[in-house]
Amino acid sequence: MIGQRVTRQRVAIAELLESVDEFRSAQQIHQMLQQRGQEIGLATVYRTLNAMVEQGQLEVLLQPTGEHTYLRCEPRGEHHHHLVCRTCGRTVDVAAPELEQLVEALAAQHDFRDVEHSIDFLGTCQDCARA
Repeated sequence: MIGQRVTRQRVAIAELLESVDEFRSAQQIHQMLQQRGQEIGLATVYRTLNAMVEQGQLEVLLQPTGEHTYLRCEPRGEHHHHLVCRTCGRTVDVAAPELEQLVEALAAQHDFRDVEHSIDFLGTCQDCARA
């Protein structure tokens, strides 16, 4: 983690997130760490997650409840979005070139430069829809 001291807490959080393939809240991450026998304070979990987001190591998704959730995505070198199941949390990375073109067109139409965006799609996956 560039720019941060490498502590056992930061290493434990990073290792845990390597094994998680769904967006998780800080509280869920804290609970998972405790289940693994890692004694890390909730405030430390929040600080570490926020630092990892700032460094581009994690993506953050704001849930409809207002809660922030976190996920480590594979480095792709390109901007992408997510399909997230509201029920089970299953997350799928999706490229959306059409959406990127729309953002560029909207920015140009309104004379904006260096536009950033974060768009994720919430729905119900096929397995949860069947249940």
